[in-house]
Amino acid sequence: MYSLRRAALKAAPIAARTSIVRPFSVLGARFSGAVGHNVETNLGPGGKTGHVPTDLEQATGLERQELLAKLEGREFFDMEPLNMTHIGTVKNPIVVKSHDPIRFVGCTGFPAESHDVIWINLDKSHEHDRCPECGSVFTMDFVGSEEDHHH
Repeated sequence: MYSLRRAALKAAPIAARTSIVRPFSVLGARFSGAVGHNVETNLGPGGKTGHVPTDLEQATGLERQELLAKLEGREFFDMEPLNMTHIGTVKNPIVVKSHDPIRFVGCTGFPAESHDVIWINLDKSHEHDRCPECGSVFTMDFVGSEEDHHH
């Protein structure tokens, strides 16, 4: 497989080869903090030479933010189930907040546990999404930023 890749790169014109390498040019900006996230809060100090690091010392990114929040006595991620006080309709849907443009939601029907969990893919470009089992309508309240990339 790698030999095929090398052969394709050698056969490709110079312009095509630079477009393959170009995405890696943003790494310096990301590590410098110029892209918009604070590197100091996302990286731990690491372990000391000769010692095994703790989870907090070696954690990075979202895992580190979650650990720091737990040390402060709060939850970083909202783990509460959706408030299903009614069956969602087109005029009155169940609203799901999301920082990502796509989110998976598990529907168990209304009242709760009236059917097995059905996973629905909510997309911010959709006006609404519907559970195929109970017909409950969900819509996404996108609270994230178009510039943020969480994955």
